[in-house]
Amino acid sequence: MILKYDVIVIGGGHAGCEAAAAAARMGAKTCLVTMDMNKLAQMSCNPAVGGIAKGQIVREIDALGGRMGLVTDATSIQFRMLNRGKGPAVWSPRAQCDREKFIWEWRAQLDRTDNLDIWQDEACELLVENGEAVGVETVWGVTLRAKAVVITAGTFLNGLMHVGKRKVPGGRCAEPAVLHFTESITRHGITAARMKTGTPVRIDRRSVHFEDMEEQPGETDYHGFSYMTAPRHLKQLPCWTTYTNKEVHDTLRAAIADSPLYNGQIQSTGPRYCPSIETKLMTFPDKDQHPLFLEPEGEDTNEMYLNGFSSSMPMEVQIEALKKIPAFRDIHVYRPGYAIEYDYFDPTQLKPSLESKLVGGLFFAGQVNGTTGYEEAGGQGLMAGVNAALYCGGSAPFVLKRDEAYIGVLIDDLTTKGVDEPYRMFTSRAEYRILLRQDNADARLTEKAYSLGIATRERYNHWLKKKTEIERIVRYCDQTNVKPRDINDALERFGTTPMQFGTTIAGLVARPQLSIEQIASALPTLQAALQTDDARQAEIVEAAEILIKYKGYIERERLVADKMHRLEDIHIKGHFNYAELHEISTEGRQKLTRINPETLGQAARIPGVSPSDINVLLVLMKR
Repeated sequence: MILKYDVIVIGGGHAGCEAAAAAARMGAKTCLVTMDMNKLAQMSCNPAVGGIAKGQIVREIDALGGRMGLVTDATSIQFRMLNRGKGPAVWSPRAQCDREKFIWEWRAQLDRTDNLDIWQDEACELLVENGEAVGVETVWGVTLRAKAVVITAGTFLNGLMHVGKRKVPGGRCAEPAVLHFTESITRHGITAARMKTGTPVRIDRRSVHFEDMEEQPGETDYHGFSYMTAPRHLKQLPCWTTYTNKEVHDTLRAAIADSPLYNGQIQSTGPRYCPSIETKLMTFPDKDQHPLFLEPEGEDTNEMYLNGFSSSMPMEVQIEALKKIPAFRDIHVYRPGYAIEYDYFDPTQLKPSLESKLVGGLFFAGQVNGTTGYEEAGGQGLMAGVNAALYCGGSAPFVLKRDEAYIGVLIDDLTTKGVDEPYRMFTSRAEYRILLRQDNADARLTEKAYSLGIATRERYNHWLKKKTEIERIVRYCDQTNVKPRDINDALERFGTTPMQFGTTIAGLVARPQLSIEQIASALPTLQAALQTDDARQAEIVEAAEILIKYKGYIERERLVADKMHRLEDIHIKGHFNYAELHEISTEGRQKLTRINPETLGQAARIPGVSPSDINVLLVLMKR
């Protein structure tokens, strides 16, 4: 049987779901191929979305018309805004979700998407003709033909799970690995390697002594992930914190020879920023304790996730060690933690559009590019889906710059620098993080998404209305003066210095000790000016306050970004045979040849390419 489409997406994880939905919304006839329709966007590890920088990515996905933010808000059972004690550049939303409801909400989103079919099957052979991807064959003998193929296979490609000395093939617990698809890709010159990740033990809440733990409640204010949805409606549940101790560490250390990470059984590289408990012990031998976070997996289940105790130690060792923690002395587990090794493909083999440099019409997104995290996968998936649809229509690719989105930083890092360990996003990776705040993703991206056709008219109108209200509030604060006698009593109550001379409301808002709501409580005219008929008034006021309070920082960073655009606008691909440019360093020649950057800006970010190498290229381009 032969089925024909414009775009085929292989893999129904977070990257695959976003890719398929985006391509279909662009008008491409799309097929999502998944081995299990009942586990779409399965949260293989922690059922949580967001976190430091990851939350910004989800808000960007939403602003671009993606679905992760909508699904998260609909299934959230605890929400928190991280980093509130710091500036808004690093505020990051995070939500604990109901794992099962998350799957079915994603399924509902896909079922409501026009131009999208779901096919339950396993791809076993990539079809390439004349250097172009033209489809796949499946284990059930079906040929799926297409103009573009997006690979989002997650950890399933030759996946191998480890618990102690036991090894079991699988893409995740109780699910089979895909054993031959990698080879059908690498025979076309695309290189693959191995990486490792892991997941912690799952615990029955009925066996936990919560009285020996500290409760960590969520927040109930107006914040969320999607710019379009109403406040959370599921029952909000607490998380809990505790710590390991010396007895736990002694138990684990005594069995370290049985750890696949340290006895040579696992050869691949694991994540630096989400290490196993045994890695923590070896890396920080002087630490007497490590924090653990016990988090619910849903409204209606006793299953809980122990964040901070990822492990591939033998299951009896994991359980014995956990029982040394007072809260877990009577612990019952559903399954132990395990490590998993899987194939990924070197992302420097990709164009900034996530299309392969070696096979036309072949796109990669998610963990197959060497990343870790649902959010990084979702952002890549959306961009790969959009660009696959554009490829089908012969249009130029859609690429986000580093000063436009964390998604742009992510993809530029992958395609320019490559990976030697599972990549995860942090705010520190973005040089323009004051511009890339979680509050302004719609300001940065919604108009772009609407012009492409992935954001609806409703979403675009919603943004235009919000933009108008923000500008009105900022303008009012810039133009309205306040006299000392009208505000000084309130300033003293708020613990800040009284004014000697008049100033604008914006001048008061700029004071770090004051919030716009405090000032409004003393100035009825400002209180009236802040009122809108928008259901998300508080979000609008917050956005306006950030623009006023951090105006100088934002303008300064914008100037720096604009200067860097000069290098980004100089396209160098195809202009040089780097091997013959003896004016630049040997390492520079080698790296430039391997990456073959699109622009001078991208070349400047390649590790091993020096500033003097860039100056040489700049001089040669002027010639």
